[in-house]
Amino acid sequence: MERFHIIGGKPLTGRVTIGGAKNAAVAIMPAALLADEPCIIDNLPYIDDVICLSNILEEVGAKVKLSNRGVAQIDGTSLRDYKAPFDMVKRLRASYYLLGVLLGKFGKAEIPLPGGCDIGARPIDQHIKGFRALGADVKIEHGIVKAEAKKLIGNEIYLDLVSVGATINIMLTAVRAEGTTTIVNAAKEPHVVDVANFLNSMGANVKGAGTDVIRIKGVERMNGCEYTIIPDQIEAGTFMMAAAATRGDVIVEDVIPKHLESITAKLLEMGAQVIEGDDYVRVRGTDRLRRVNIKTLPYPGFPTDLQQPISVLCSIAKGTSVINESLFDHRFRHAEELRRMGANIKVEDRIAIIEGVEKLSGTLVTATDLRAGAALIIAGLIAEGATEVENIHYVDRGYEKIENKLSGLGAQIRRLKDGETLLKRVNSHSLFKG
Repeated sequence: MERFHIIGGKPLTGRVTIGGAKNAAVAIMPAALLADEPCIIDNLPYIDDVICLSNILEEVGAKVKLSNRGVAQIDGTSLRDYKAPFDMVKRLRASYYLLGVLLGKFGKAEIPLPGGCDIGARPIDQHIKGFRALGADVKIEHGIVKAEAKKLIGNEIYLDLVSVGATINIMLTAVRAEGTTTIVNAAKEPHVVDVANFLNSMGANVKGAGTDVIRIKGVERMNGCEYTIIPDQIEAGTFMMAAAATRGDVIVEDVIPKHLESITAKLLEMGAQVIEGDDYVRVRGTDRLRRVNIKTLPYPGFPTDLQQPISVLCSIAKGTSVINESLFDHRFRHAEELRRMGANIKVEDRIAIIEGVEKLSGTLVTATDLRAGAALIIAGLIAEGATEVENIHYVDRGYEKIENKLSGLGAQIRRLKDGETLLKRVNSHSLFKG
């Protein structure tokens, strides 16, 4: 397994460009299969999840040309199979969007229960509720979700809880159903809006995305299109927090500041300076951050995907911070790793109580999931001495060449090969020269 070697203590300075939104990309790519012509998707992040998903689409019969420059051409006209391969789907939770797509396109779909990071229970009961409301018979047999409908008919669907995945999946099926579908208590995240905009670019009729009521009028045919994915709200937030944590001064470019309002609000509350432009935010750190209380909530609340990174800031802030993780059960697994670095964190159920310390110390830590990996990288950037982060394949799932972007801001970080370690040479800063 590769790992990151980081020597901390240097403020990040400069500019960093944010890539396309991972959570939008992994829904828009399968959505392209609904079209009766090829689609070209731009601003795709070249990350492991996107590469894995492109392979899954090819396995079900689509033609995919994926460039490492962030462009993909997806042609679903040759698609004939309504089943997805088990060994690939189990690696990627977003593969469940194929359920909605294949059900809408063929009237039937068979998809293994999806995998992804272990951050707690993420049932698909609301997805199934939506499919059934549209006329599908859905059952789970031996770990495979099987859905079939003689005819898809629009209906009103009330989600018992706000679910991004269920909202998008129901949209993907409803665009090809007869009549009008109304999703009540829909998710409002930016990538939900982006998927709706993409579907409309293909000729769908989706209205209300970004509000809690979405109405979809089914269409018989969908055309190809060219579409550019929105910037990644979570990647932007990660770099904003890294700038504040290291007492740096970073301009985070190619973003939509409105999508970052909950993050900006908490950084301001902690004493950092945030300046917004049309398509950028500038974050300046402070000598000592202040305590803060946070509760993760669906958009426009504070995103659960940034709870772990901001917990690092809380670990060095003055005073005691409280983080309430209201969405997932296992999103504090990184706390034990931060404690190894000297953080003072107590976790009770979904609540973390963090008493700030003056400094963290570098050591060997292990990423337990994607966003935990980002958090440990930030911890390494502010720690005294050297830190090595294992299991960075999690990080590669959601961040494109994060070490290169951080190095461009002055961070001392490098990727080590399998089995390689520099941790015994903590004081050897010369390793990063040249």
